[in-house]
Amino acid sequence: MQLSFLRPLYDRPGPWCSVYLDASRDTHDAHPQVDLRWRALKGHLLAQGADAVTIEAVERVVRGHDPMPGDYGVAVFATQGRVVLTEYLTAPPLKDLAVWSSLPHTMPLVAQRGEQVAWVRVLADRTGADAMAVSAGGVPRRAHIQGRENHQLRRVQPGGWSQSRYQRSAVEAWHHNAGDTVAATVQLAENVGADVLVVAGDVRATGMIAAQLPPRWQDMVVRTDAGARGGGADLTAMDDITVQTIAEVAEQRVATTLDRFGMQEDVGEGLDAVVAALQRNQVDNMLIVDDPSATGRLWIGPRATDIATGPEQLPAVGEPQQVRADAALLRALVGTDAELTVLGRDEAPDLTDGVGAVLRYVDAGTPGRGNG
Repeated sequence: MQLSFLRPLYDRPGPWCSVYLDASRDTHDAHPQVDLRWRALKGHLLAQGADAVTIEAVERVVRGHDPMPGDYGVAVFATQGRVVLTEYLTAPPLKDLAVWSSLPHTMPLVAQRGEQVAWVRVLADRTGADAMAVSAGGVPRRAHIQGRENHQLRRVQPGGWSQSRYQRSAVEAWHHNAGDTVAATVQLAENVGADVLVVAGDVRATGMIAAQLPPRWQDMVVRTDAGARGGGADLTAMDDITVQTIAEVAEQRVATTLDRFGMQEDVGEGLDAVVAALQRNQVDNMLIVDDPSATGRLWIGPRATDIATGPEQLPAVGEPQQVRADAALLRALVGTDAELTVLGRDEAPDLTDGVGAVLRYVDAGTPGRGNG
């Protein structure tokens, strides 16, 4: 998981209000229910010593956001009277939560966000296509592609000497329109950094589109004849295939990270080893088992690599702070451009301390290589 979307949270000093709220509005009394939940969280923030101006900034977002149908949640992070980041959650948080702390409490957000896959879906026919792209951050983009050819799109059976000419003309028109769709699809895919392309709809059109894609994108294509353009078409099957494809890509990404971690053998496992690697800007991808009940603490200084299991390990830091372990780890990952893989308990039951790291490099000073 790329964590660059969290960078604004670590470019500013704290302390921080971190709020997770079930904002679902499915019933006639949903608005009062959201207000009641917010009031309870506001009380928790006041009890923790949060300043009134920052609480008011969060309240404006909670009370003023445009409600959406269905079950969902909202995460809000604010400091010094300003909301810095608001994220909508595709499902309500496990529980409403309000934290006032030195660092933003981002672990619940990244755990729920999960492995993000950027994707493009193209619903094509022989005249063009409707395309949708979603970035790893969940930002959607849409495009309607009208092919340049709008005549002689059917292979007719006129008979006589002109039949083959009509047939060739139709196929050439399909080919040109597929090329226009490919150009728009590649642009979308590049814009969002797509990991998968789902090409759906007319089987002849999807074949031509797939054949004309540049080689770097062809390995990412999943073709299906599910779905059809036009009002009233049932898109359920196409939606299911898209969701399944995205899930498979995410699972494969996690599996690849676990394989890389396993190949390291005796380095990068356990909290001590991960902290030491973060101090040395050595972590490429950190693995962590999601545990909402975790209460571990670490020590930090002003820099992202100022992270330690004890204050004595930060001799250059005048007044190190003790903070939540997951908050310190995430800050260090963002500050060193490392990635994160969140695991369920059943995916890594034997991971020491529930944390490990795939390292960028291993040298003689790496803990575990005969160095303790």
